[in-house]
Amino acid sequence: MKPIKVGLMGIGTVGTGTYTVLLRNQEEIRRRAGRAIEIAMVADLDNDRARAIVGPDIEVVSDAFQIVDNPDIDIVIELIGGYGVARELVMKAITHGKHVVTANKALLATYGTEIFRAAQEHGVMVAFEAAVAGGIPIIKALREGLTANRIQWIAGIINGTTNFILSEMRDKGLDFDVVLKEAQRLGYAEADPTFDIEGVDAAHKATLMSAIAFGIPVQFDKAHVEGITKLQASDIRYAEQLGYRIKLLGIARRAEQGIELRVHPTLIPANRLIANVEGAMNAVLVQGDAVGATLYYGKGAGSEPTASAVIADLVDITRLATADPEHRVPYLAFQPDEMSDTPILPMTDVTTSYYLRIRVADKLGVVADITRILADSAISIDAMLQKEPGEGETQTDVIILTHATKEKHVNKAIAAIEALSTVAGEVTRIRLESLS
Repeated sequence: MKPIKVGLMGIGTVGTGTYTVLLRNQEEIRRRAGRAIEIAMVADLDNDRARAIVGPDIEVVSDAFQIVDNPDIDIVIELIGGYGVARELVMKAITHGKHVVTANKALLATYGTEIFRAAQEHGVMVAFEAAVAGGIPIIKALREGLTANRIQWIAGIINGTTNFILSEMRDKGLDFDVVLKEAQRLGYAEADPTFDIEGVDAAHKATLMSAIAFGIPVQFDKAHVEGITKLQASDIRYAEQLGYRIKLLGIARRAEQGIELRVHPTLIPANRLIANVEGAMNAVLVQGDAVGATLYYGKGAGSEPTASAVIADLVDITRLATADPEHRVPYLAFQPDEMSDTPILPMTDVTTSYYLRIRVADKLGVVADITRILADSAISIDAMLQKEPGEGETQTDVIILTHATKEKHVNKAIAAIEALSTVAGEVTRIRLESLS
């Protein structure tokens, strides 16, 4: 059987890894796929660098649309990123009847509904294992391995940059700004780290996982997104003293009135496996009604780990290319005409527990005023930590852990607490998940 021809659009870190692994393991991959998979064409603005990587036998072009328009190309790999030209290329490839493999979580989280609808109309596959958690096969696990389950919730450390920063803050007792500079120096953080540290990258990934887990459209615009920029070393230290670790989690959960979709710093009990995922590693915890809790751990980024996911998608498409489109695995696990319109809950309606750090004057009755406000908002206290002020200090920290309550009740209580004359500045609020 003749080889399947692939066009690679973008040969940066992941593209280079994809070419390298495909070449190194070509015989193993052929035996698994049933036919050879060959990169026949590469598009990259830096032609000289691309040719140095792939050699003289593969056609290298500057214009990625030449790949999309080439009738000999069966599958295109989109590794350009972003929303603009990548969207045009993917849509044109689909209309030309080409299958698509992409690592572009931002594109799919924003325009996935449009892209998957077009792919269905043209009978082609869009595969995106590499878009979430790098080398961890979480998309296949959710879409196929756990297909017998009613997924109850997902909680994931799905951004290596922020996990590295939080690990360093905990290990070295340093504040966020100091560790961010070190992460940039070491190459863990980009020169502009906004998408990572503000939680946007994790929210793109959580959006895709929520769609697959619950059979709903991708709805990134409805996700609640918070980053780690406001965390202080003191919060990490207090959490440790109370038996918790702080991680940036992407959470998707079934609730009575809808689906929770949120990304934010989260206190997790220190004895949970996921709480001990350190450095730039990723982990996703999935709770299914039949299987219980399953944990997926590994490298969430990098050249060859992400290439592993890209090539796995190439193999899947090669195996299924001649199959009846109606008998392929659906893009988002559920049949397209069986998607649910279950709403994404606004954050104010989410129920969880909370860590509150309050800077107060060292005066009699301050704690009584705070606990009264919490009681008036129907918020019960699980634990409290009151620090002794240092010598010569007139203020101290009060740390409160609450039982589960709705976010809107906490919003009301925080506003009332901040209005007290004995409270200095804003209340720090971090959500808490037991993940049990």
